[in-house]
Amino acid sequence: MPAPDDMLTFEAELWRWTPQPPAKGSWHFVTITGEPADAIRARAFELRAMGAGRGFGSVRVEARVNGVAFASSAFPHKDSDGYLLPVKAEVRRAAGVAAGERVEVAIRA
Repeated sequence: MPAPDDMLTFEAELWRWTPQPPAKGSWHFVTITGEPADAIRARAFELRAMGAGRGFGSVRVEARVNGVAFASSAFPHKDSDGYLLPVKAEVRRAAGVAAGERVEVAIRA
């Protein structure tokens, strides 16, 4: 299913973060950079200006990974000067993707 026209689309690698020392759980993310990150950054600025900023600088987003829609939050990522989008197991299963694969992402902040 194509993303709505007002969503920014890009490709990114789905990657897995495991805490150190290793624990039972891990998280899967895509890194958002470039124009999509700039749009999220602008939205974060608007929210802070209105006094509606969220914890950790996160911004609520609507997203799609390989066409599977979900709501989440994007979190600032200093290493990339962008944002991280967590991708839950149920989304990964529905999209048929695993860590290390390139995925199509559509996002709207």
